[in-house]
Amino acid sequence: MNNDSENEEAKENAVPLARRDFLTRTGAIIGTAAIGAAFSPLARAIETTVALPADQLLSIPTWTKNLGGPTAKPYGLPSKFETGAVRQMYPGLKEPMSAYSTSPLQELDGIITPNGLFYERHHAGVPDIDPAQHRLVVHGLTETSLLFTVDEIRQFPSVSRIHFIECSGNPSFLPPWGKTAAEVSGLVSCAEWTGVSLRTLLEEAGLKPEAKWVIAEGADGAAMTRSIPIEKCLDDVLVVYSQNGERLRPEQGYPLRLLVPGYEGNMNIKWLRRLHVTADPAYTREETAKYTDLMADGRSRKFSFVMECKSLITAPSGTHKLSRKGRHEMRGIAWSGHGKITRVDVSVDGGRNWYEAKLQEPVLNKALTAFRAPFDWHGEEMVLLSRAIDETGYVQPSHKQLTEVRGKLSFYHNNATQPWRINTDGEVTNGRA
Repeated sequence: MNNDSENEEAKENAVPLARRDFLTRTGAIIGTAAIGAAFSPLARAIETTVALPADQLLSIPTWTKNLGGPTAKPYGLPSKFETGAVRQMYPGLKEPMSAYSTSPLQELDGIITPNGLFYERHHAGVPDIDPAQHRLVVHGLTETSLLFTVDEIRQFPSVSRIHFIECSGNPSFLPPWGKTAAEVSGLVSCAEWTGVSLRTLLEEAGLKPEAKWVIAEGADGAAMTRSIPIEKCLDDVLVVYSQNGERLRPEQGYPLRLLVPGYEGNMNIKWLRRLHVTADPAYTREETAKYTDLMADGRSRKFSFVMECKSLITAPSGTHKLSRKGRHEMRGIAWSGHGKITRVDVSVDGGRNWYEAKLQEPVLNKALTAFRAPFDWHGEEMVLLSRAIDETGYVQPSHKQLTEVRGKLSFYHNNATQPWRINTDGEVTNGRA
């Protein structure tokens, strides 16, 4: 018999075998038999194959028997049953003028944070800005001072990129430690941002040779102001007007904000109104009295802009519970202000032994990267850990390693590994508590 005849015979024999194998292996899981009189032959066939009692077969739910709701809604909303995926206000902050809320990391999948769940940080509340009246000025050490409307900004060539933003206080070095992934590290989110390259605007204005810094200022009541090196401004900084395909939300800086990829969150100035080109940094309150890293010798680091390599297991994580024994999957996110994540290692014994997790595509520059890793749990106590490595070779440190360098008074830029403890009953708690 020639090869073509053998292949045809194999194909003919493979079809019924595949069907029988599918029915035998998956019929019990799907349990599809009682799905209505119209499908009774299929139901009887599956019931015969898997030998399920009639009372264990799928019944027809109420919503399958009735017409659904209308499709025409001005703006889509999540299911009413998804009550856990909401931002949480930090419990210690009662005043609305200086507050933040965290993204529910333990409820999210993938790398894109929905706009309504993107973390918030405000220093004087959320201003109510009319975009028709808003203006952005570029001036200082430039050949020409420029004043733009929002519409004029949108007329420049656009750029869309996916990047994370993370608050430099995510999380504090100090207790109390949070219970959930959101409470531990919920001040990080990731989105696709659309806007115009800051380089384009600076070239439009013309930079003078002595231009070394850009002082960005917001239009909120705090006039949030930060100094950004000119090299960074000419590299990958954007003036953005859209997030995940729609216009910025008010709490995210509507109608214009700065996006400074990889740098600490407060440098991504919201409600952007002014870009002042200077020869020196401004040394504002937010880069001297605040957002500086105290060291063990009492001095502080100057301009610690970049958010270092970091990872977090989001499932299972604090307040989750394993309800069955056997094979499970660790899921989490990793990110680095220096570039791409190249590897994530995970541990089930508190860091004594490590194995490599699988990175989920896409792996992007200065964006969240999802990772997954299998593990087995049979009722024993475990401590789950993850550590990320970025393309510079930097390895995420443990809390002990970080405090040995920084001391115990440091507050910002905590990128230490985060342990989660699985108890013998399956309850998951913060392993640092």
